[in-house]
Amino acid sequence: MNVDSELLTAELDMLASFSDTPAPTVTRIVFSESDLAARHWFKGLCAAAGLVVREDAVGNTFARWIGSEPSIAAIGTGSHIDAIPHSGKYDGTVGVLGGLEAIRTLQRSGFRPRRSIEVLMFTSEEPTRFGIGCLGSRLLSGGLDATADQHFKDKAGQTLAQVRNQAGFTGALDDVRLSKSYYDAFVELHIEQGPLLEQDGIPIGVVNAIAAPASSRITIEGEGGHAGAVLMPTRRDAFLAACEVALAIESAAKSSGSVDTVGTVGVCDVFPGVVNGIPSRVRIEIDVRDTDLTRRDRALMQIEEACHEIAARRRVSIQSETINADEPCVCEPRIVDALRGACRSLSFSFQDMVSRAYHDSLFMSRIAPTAMLFIPCRGGVSHRPDEYASPEAVATGVRVLAETLKALAS
Repeated sequence: MNVDSELLTAELDMLASFSDTPAPTVTRIVFSESDLAARHWFKGLCAAAGLVVREDAVGNTFARWIGSEPSIAAIGTGSHIDAIPHSGKYDGTVGVLGGLEAIRTLQRSGFRPRRSIEVLMFTSEEPTRFGIGCLGSRLLSGGLDATADQHFKDKAGQTLAQVRNQAGFTGALDDVRLSKSYYDAFVELHIEQGPLLEQDGIPIGVVNAIAAPASSRITIEGEGGHAGAVLMPTRRDAFLAACEVALAIESAAKSSGSVDTVGTVGVCDVFPGVVNGIPSRVRIEIDVRDTDLTRRDRALMQIEEACHEIAARRRVSIQSETINADEPCVCEPRIVDALRGACRSLSFSFQDMVSRAYHDSLFMSRIAPTAMLFIPCRGGVSHRPDEYASPEAVATGVRVLAETLKALAS
C-alpha cells in the first residue's frame, strides 16, 4: 500500500488556504464563509474518490466507501477541519484528509472491504463559536439534544439554529444522533499536540485512554472604588481574589499525585477594567481535566473548598457555574490491538500513550468501539501558526490507519 504523500501534502496546504487570516495562520470558524468553502472543496475530493457523501442537520459530513456487505455496521475514521483563530494547519485536518487518503490507498491496492469504510468530518470540534467543544460529536452520541438549537449562541447573539440554518443545514437536531449499531469501530488519526513521540523518536502513538475536561465559569463579586481613595485594609478586590482562585486551581492539579491532572484558567474578564478603578467583578473560565474521573473530581472538590475559604477571608462572593463535565474514556482494546498489529505488520515502532487533549473520539466512544493513533508534531506545538507535522510523519500515520481500516473492514 503506497500513500500518495505529495498529493496529501498539497491537499493539506490547499485546505489551509480556506482561512479568514493570512498564511501562515489559519482561522476557520464553524459555518463561516471559509468553513463552508472548505466543506464544499472536501466533498468534491470525496466524490472524486467514488465515495457517497451525506450531511446531517448540524453539518457533520459522512463520505462512505461502500463495502460488499453494505447493510452491516461500518468502520469509521475522521476528525475536524474547523480551526481556532490564528492557529496551524494540521490539527484535525490530518485525520480528515488522512482518512480520505487511507481509503484511496486501499482502493489503489485493490482491496475490497466487506464492511463499508466512512470518513466523518465533525462539525465544530473547537469551542470557538458556541463556547462548547465537540458540538457535532456530542450530538451524534446523544450528549446533546434538540435544546442545543436555542441554548448555544455565538458572540453576536445568534443561536445555533439561526447560524446552521443560514449555512444551509436545516434538518432537525433530533435526527443527528447515531445508533450504537452504526459503527463497528471508529479510529481517529491526529497529531499528538505534545512532544513525547518526537522526543523519543517514535513514529506512532497508540492511544489507550482519552482525558476529559470539566469546565466552569466562576464569578467573583467584590466592591469597586477609586484606586487612590480606598485604603488597602478595607478593600474587597475581586481580581486579587480571582488570582488566589487561579493559584488554587494550579495547586489542586499539581497535588493530585499524577501528571495527567491539569488545570487551566483560560479566560479572565475584569470589570470595570480601568487602571484607576478597583475591580468589582471578575469572571474566569477554568478547565480541569484528567484521564481518571475520580482524581479529576477530587481536584474539583479541592478547588471548591479553596473558593469558600478565599470568599470568606477576602469578603467577596464567589459563584461557580458548570459549563460541561465529561467523563474520560478507556479506548476499546480490540481497536487498540488492531492499531498495534498494523504497526507491527508495517515494521513501525510505537508506544502506548494517553491523550491529554480531548477529541471527537471521546464522544464517539459512547456509541462505538473507539481508539486513536497519534503522529509526532514538531516541538509538540499545536494551536499556533508554527504547528507542523512532516510529510513523512503524516504518511506513516496514514499507512498505519489504512492497515488498521483494512483489518477492521475485512
